[in-house]
Amino acid sequence: MANGGREALTPQAARSLVDSVDVFIFDCDGVIWKGDTLIEGVSEALHTLRSLGKKFVFLTNNSRKSRKQYAKKFSKLGMEINEDEIFTSSFAAAMYLKLNNFPTDKKVYVVGEEGIQEELKLVGYESIGGPEDGKKSIQLESSFFFDHDKSVGAVVVGLDQHFNYYKLQYATLCIRENPGCLFIATNRDSTGNLTSLQEWPGAGSMVSAVSCSAEKEPVVVGKPSTFLMNFLLERFRIDASRMCMVGDRLDTDILFGHNAGCKTLLVLSGVTTLPALLDPSNSIHPDSYANDMSHFVQLLSQ
Repeated sequence: MANGGREALTPQAARSLVDSVDVFIFDCDGVIWKGDTLIEGVSEALHTLRSLGKKFVFLTNNSRKSRKQYAKKFSKLGMEINEDEIFTSSFAAAMYLKLNNFPTDKKVYVVGEEGIQEELKLVGYESIGGPEDGKKSIQLESSFFFDHDKSVGAVVVGLDQHFNYYKLQYATLCIRENPGCLFIATNRDSTGNLTSLQEWPGAGSMVSAVSCSAEKEPVVVGKPSTFLMNFLLERFRIDASRMCMVGDRLDTDILFGHNAGCKTLLVLSGVTTLPALLDPSNSIHPDSYANDMSHFVQLLSQ
């Protein structure tokens, strides 16, 4: 599959795709919106697919918000999306700990933002760090000793606009010195469409810094890991081949689709450009591609 086609979507192929799919799995950044700006034509495209009886899942690697916060963002942008249609990498991190019976008397140190902490709280885990530690600094003096909480049993690293040296040291000490401490990454995206005008460093930047300092590789729970796919299969109880992953990144969205056995559609409204897709060195190919969501749905009526 990773060496599959790189064909532009045609009207016939678009209709065939829709007929063969019951559930569309959408990435958000670069597919639905850029930053807080809705990509043109997305709302109408989703309405058309809903009217055809299709079910939706919104699967984002962006861990800054919880599912509840993302539902509010959709509403603010004029779309009513149910919270149970939203799956985030922050939710995935919390579920990973719960399914692996992480003890509730252990704390979780968060390099990330409120979304991770809110999802951890919902499943009964106490977290420290997060935005609060973004305000802290250290003094590199010869007599300075950096202490950390020995009851931390897991470190979760996600996108963090307040990432600093304090957090890097705290996470490193927990991973290296607390016996059995887990190291979990929400994702390893190098960049993301965090505003409407340009790309920004992604969670992978923070994860790589912690991984380098702690000299340990993390467990990755977001795309392209198929960890969350188990939840989707359980919920919809249909074969993965009846699902289609729609995304803007080859190395996360499309690779996730390949790993999970879904159909894949790349939209060129986010990170991946057409030259990057067609570059001979690229080994990850979607089943087909379209300019954006609006273009995809317009093809259905041609």
